[in-house]
Amino acid sequence: MITGDVNLPLILLAALIATGSPGPATLAIAGTSMASGRRYGLALAAGVTTGSLTWSIAAAAGLSVVMLANAWAFEAMRYLGAAYLIFLAVKSARSALKPDAPAATKILAPTLTAAYRRGLLLHLTNPKAILFFGSLYAVGVPAGSSPATLAVVIAAIGIQSLVVFHGYALLFSSPPMTAGYAKLRRWFEAVFAVAFAAAGIKILTARLN
Repeated sequence: MITGDVNLPLILLAALIATGSPGPATLAIAGTSMASGRRYGLALAAGVTTGSLTWSIAAAAGLSVVMLANAWAFEAMRYLGAAYLIFLAVKSARSALKPDAPAATKILAPTLTAAYRRGLLLHLTNPKAILFFGSLYAVGVPAGSSPATLAVVIAAIGIQSLVVFHGYALLFSSPPMTAGYAKLRRWFEAVFAVAFAAAGIKILTARLN
């Protein structure tokens, strides 16, 4: 399907690779879904999807260009995003160091609102998200595209993101996954700690041009 000069399948393929590949958002969805259950995983996924949609709309409106032109704003987001990832790494590391709870003890879950807020904050503070969406709209959507065309692209990317992120939540909240997490909780949390820390350090040290 081509909307005007916009190759929508190609745009969706690029977005699918970006959203489907392992990263802080997918790690958070997986961890929350296994540890706290399906409802909380879906709530966090909804927050990530909202963040993705926010950056998509911002890029379509040209706000990404404005942000990238103001180095201080982009750098502030960069440090904030790295700090939040390191915060998640510390939380996972502390959980990994705790002795295993008795089998009869249920894993304490955050509120659904807290899970949603965590997913939203995770994606809104990701500087690579604004780079990705800025590039996607700059390269894939010709200048001067009509509002209707932009709306179609935004809606298509939003729906695809919703399916991917919520699909992760459904997958990792399945009984085999939650059973595996219950048995290997400390190992999972250790992996999450390393992954979040690595992502935070990468954001701090990488040159995001």
